Amino acid sequence: MAASLIIRGVCKSYHGKDGAPPLVVLEGVDFTVPEGSIVSLVGLNGSGKTTLLRIIAGLEPPSRGAVELCYAEGNSAPCHGIGMVFQEVSLLPWRTVRENIEIGLEFLGRSAPERRAVALELMEIFGLAEYENKYPKELSGGMRQKAAIARTLAPRPGVVLMDEPFSALDCQTRNKLQSFLLDVWSTRGDTILFVTHNGEEAVFLSDQIVVISPKPSRVVEVIPVNIPRPRDRTDPACNAIRRRVLDCLSRSTAAKHEHPA
Repeated sequence: MAASLIIRGVCKSYHGKDGAPPLVVLEGVDFTVPEGSIVSLVGLNGSGKTTLLRIIAGLEPPSRGAVELCYAEGNSAPCHGIGMVFQEVSLLPWRTVRENIEIGLEFLGRSAPERRAVALELMEIFGLAEYENKYPKELSGGMRQKAAIARTLAPRPGVVLMDEPFSALDCQTRNKLQSFLLDVWSTRGDTILFVTHNGEEAVFLSDQIVVISPKPSRVVEVIPVNIPRPRDRTDPACNAIRRRVLDCLSRSTAAKHEHPA
């Protein structure tokens, strides 16, 4: 069951070495990813996007603040039920495509017949049915990333985190996978937080765009994308929002230089 994701005042700093002051990466980050929506987190390289995703995923603790999932019933819970798609495809090379997709279900203790049924259904949806018994090295980059996304979706996590999953792909493959992701999302209704530094990608995919500043990072602006889908990448309305994102990044960078921490 999809959930909304609430980020409350998340801060992250690391102890300085040899008497150096602490390195402050995140400074009071607040935003919400509504249930069943796609929200893109946009910032320049080194702005702490991946650090924030790791905190949301429970891979490292915040220095202050909290992350919550809220389900439709209105119950809040500590961060759990999170799936993550990494920038680098992390399929296990010694397992077939189907076996890779089943990994999360194995951790949940699902039976072999149930795991297989879920994997086969996702492989059909993702166009991977003919690759069931292939190994990752036998797939193209786009197919490997499809398998990685299917593996993340198999346990039906409350929230799906995506850390620049298409950045290593060529432009044509990236655009196809963006459209494919929207097709899957429109059917399943997953809650997705998508990290990117690509304004065009953010506008094409998202219901909202959260722009963060250079570190110490905070939310600069939350930009709604009220453009009906399917979207035309060359639509003037899309270009206007893309310019707004770029202007926001430019202003936050200039402010950082004028008022360094």
